[in-house]
This record gives sequence, structure tokens and C-alpha cells, in this order.
Amino acid sequence: MSVHLNRQIEKLKKSILALGAMVEEAFNKAIRALESRDMALAEYVIQHDRDIDQKEVEFEEDCLATLALYQPVAHDLRFIIAVLQINRDLERVGDMAVNIAEQTIALKREPMIDIEEMGLLDMAHKAQRMLQQSLDALVDLNVAQAEKVCQLDDEVDQINREIYAKAERRLRAEPTHFPLYFRILVAAKQIERVADHAVNIAEDVIYLVKGAIVRHGGAAPSPEPSQPGAAKRLNERIA
Repeated sequence: MSVHLNRQIEKLKKSILALGAMVEEAFNKAIRALESRDMALAEYVIQHDRDIDQKEVEFEEDCLATLALYQPVAHDLRFIIAVLQINRDLERVGDMAVNIAEQTIALKREPMIDIEEMGLLDMAHKAQRMLQQSLDALVDLNVAQAEKVCQLDDEVDQINREIYAKAERRLRAEPTHFPLYFRILVAAKQIERVADHAVNIAEDVIYLVKGAIVRHGGAAPSPEPSQPGAAKRLNERIA
């Protein structure tokens, strides 16, 4: 049965990385659409969200079937638990991309604004980097890189606070532009949440490799002795 389980683990590995690539592309396109007010690109992000949703459901069903059929233990069980969590976070990032695209379409009716000067692009680029690095950490099972992702979250939160402060000051001077700044703040919140989900993915990578639950400031234990299992195979077989 171990041969069949190994094959199933390999299938799950490929599936979660494929979903990660889809979600990263959706988020990047949503940011490009927001930056250039590209309505066609925003519509594309919205229309293709169903593909991400379908992949998320299929992946969860595959994980549950693996648990039921093979009753994995130790590293294999930990792998499935981790990627189930990552699967949900990726689906939520896809939702955030859709929300950003929707704000882009709504902004079509509003005056132009320099979102770079507002700090929105800086925050978006940091969130993009966090998402990319969290997925790279998953591919490489790189705990150090996952920890760097977690550390970047404070920077995104700070920029988000600054954007809210700028919007508040401008609204006092331009109260008739409330719809404009409302859309900007909604987009900023979605970007900030993407960064949060990137942190969740990074924390799940740490759990996968070390068996450490580091949410809420928990400390990671020392690395475990090398053992065969899904985590090791993921690193060995990655294309």
C-alpha cells in the first residue's frame, strides 16, 4: 500500500503547486488591472475565479479520499494536514483577487488617483513578494524563507495604516470623493489580507517541515531527525 500512497502524495504535491500558480497569477493580474484601470483584465480575473474554486474543491476531495483509503501516519499525515490548510488559504487569495478586480471596475466611474503616491502599489508589491516566497518555501521546504515571509507582514500592516491615514486626510479636504477613497481602502484591505494568507501558508510550511505550530507566536522546535515521508519526498521529487 505504501507504493500507492507515495503515488497519491505525489499527485497531491503537483496539484497544490498548480493551484498556487493559478492563484498567484490571478492576484498579479488583479494588481496590474488596478494599477492601469484595465477593465478587461479585471473581468478576466473575475471570470476565471470559478476555475480556482473548482480546483480547491477537487483538491480537498483528493486529500479526504487519501485519508480514508490509506490512513497515513507521521510525516504523510502531517503533509496532508498542511496542504489542506494551504489549499484553503490559496482559495481565499483567489477571492481577494476577485475583490480587487471588482474595485477596479467600480473605480472606472471615479476620478483618477495616483495609487502609487497613496502607497497602494508598494503594499501590493510586498504582498506579491510574500505570496511568491511562501510558495517557493513550499516547493523547497525552506523554513528560513517561510520565516522571512512572516516577518514581512508587519511592513504590509504599517503601509495599510498609512493608506488609511492618507485617505482620511484627503476626505476631510475632498468629502465629495468618498466613493473614490472607499474603493481604495477596500482594495487596500484585500491586499493586506493576501499578505495574511501568505503568512498562513508560510506557517504551514514550517509545520510541515518541523511539526511546529507557530501561529500566535508559538516557537518552533528544533528540526526532527531525518525520516522518510511526504515532506522528504516533496523535496526530493520536485521538478
